[in-house]
Amino acid sequence: MAHARTHRGGHPAPADPAHDHRQCVADALSVADRVCAKRGIRFTDLRRRVYELVWASHKPVGAYAILEILRSEGLGSAPPTVYRALDFLLEHELVHRIESLNAFVGCAHPGESHRGYFLICKQCGNAEELDDARLDASIARAAEAHGFTARHTTLEIAGTCASCRAG
Repeated sequence: MAHARTHRGGHPAPADPAHDHRQCVADALSVADRVCAKRGIRFTDLRRRVYELVWASHKPVGAYAILEILRSEGLGSAPPTVYRALDFLLEHELVHRIESLNAFVGCAHPGESHRGYFLICKQCGNAEELDDARLDASIARAAEAHGFTARHTTLEIAGTCASCRAG
């Protein structure tokens, strides 16, 4: 059965009025700290700040928007700096890249290998990650029927979220 992923600790998803985004960001940072410690990789202050900025909302954020914030904070002024931090976060499965928007969003299950399925609201801009074992199996079967082995899957579905439809 398809369902939107709840956030760490069972926190409600972003469309839920009970969603506490400050707690969501704190949880994301805590999990990222644990993932990096477990893997023996450095979660530098810059990488941590870029990760925090990606999690600042559930709207995908572009590298140049992150760069502008870092510049205003005196933390970095060169695009390669931001791209290196984002590459690190992607490599260690802490964020996803939303290809159609050329932007990044925090991963609902950081450090776990999984396929990325996203519902992207064209009205409010939020992106919500989905979990659907049937979709995983269907894509794997279709790829296998073509003699293809999928290594990375990202599916982006654009539309209108429940909150925007209700509002």
